[in-house]
Amino acid sequence: MTLELDKIVSKYRDKGFVSGLPVFSRTETDEILNYIEGLEEKHKEGAGGHSLNQFFRVNGHVVIPKLAEIARNTTILDIIEALLGPNLLAWSVELFIKEPNSAKTVSWHQDITYWGMGETDDEITAWLALSDVSIEAGCMRFIPGSHKEGLVEHHDTFDKNNLLSRGQEISNVKEEDAEFGPLLPGEISLHHGRCFHASGKNRSKNRRIGIAIRYVTPEVRDHAPGRDWAMPVRGEIPRGGWDCIAGPRGLFHPNDLMLYDRILSGQSKTLAEGASNQVKLYGS
Repeated sequence: MTLELDKIVSKYRDKGFVSGLPVFSRTETDEILNYIEGLEEKHKEGAGGHSLNQFFRVNGHVVIPKLAEIARNTTILDIIEALLGPNLLAWSVELFIKEPNSAKTVSWHQDITYWGMGETDDEITAWLALSDVSIEAGCMRFIPGSHKEGLVEHHDTFDKNNLLSRGQEISNVKEEDAEFGPLLPGEISLHHGRCFHASGKNRSKNRRIGIAIRYVTPEVRDHAPGRDWAMPVRGEIPRGGWDCIAGPRGLFHPNDLMLYDRILSGQSKTLAEGASNQVKLYGS
């Protein structure tokens, strides 16, 4: 399949997001979906003291080989390289699952608010649909051009139906300015770390399943305190600030589970900074 990278780059720079980019065939997408649902069937108890949902929602690529493999997909990486340059890391891979007729939502927010990355332009989320992610199913919606400003204040709600870790939300967003980003199975959307975005309830009769891959450049940590973990996926990592991980040895390998716990502990401290309530990193 041919993607017009120049048009993708131009639209992304202008709006802060692009939607409906075909990456995987229907057969390939079904294979990924079957793999995920197979994990739900065979590993429903989780591993290493964590629920399966914990691995789905946080850093699944550390312990689930298929998620690391998807993050290294060459078609996705070609697009990300056109936007961020030749040296790339996958910072996080996570699943967003909304069951049929679910009340779960994602409030208006900017991704990088609590990630300890400052106001960088060097983070992009690639969101892969494994099911029909229609408006009815609660697809994402975006505020065009919102990435051109800085980070704005977020209010923590800790709403139980909010899929975000703190239920954080931006007040007074103009819904009338929003553009929907529906996706067919195998398509991806891209959005900037400062782009205002949200998603609604799944009012359909089917599961709404997607995989979010957070890509960054090595430069992200040049002006950020401390260190963080990420998986190199293209080019080289010629600077400090990153503990680079290679990807899992196998499904829920004991050594990878220990690494997972170290990453979870370190990133949880960053995410919880300034919160009035206890924050779990997208807890189970």
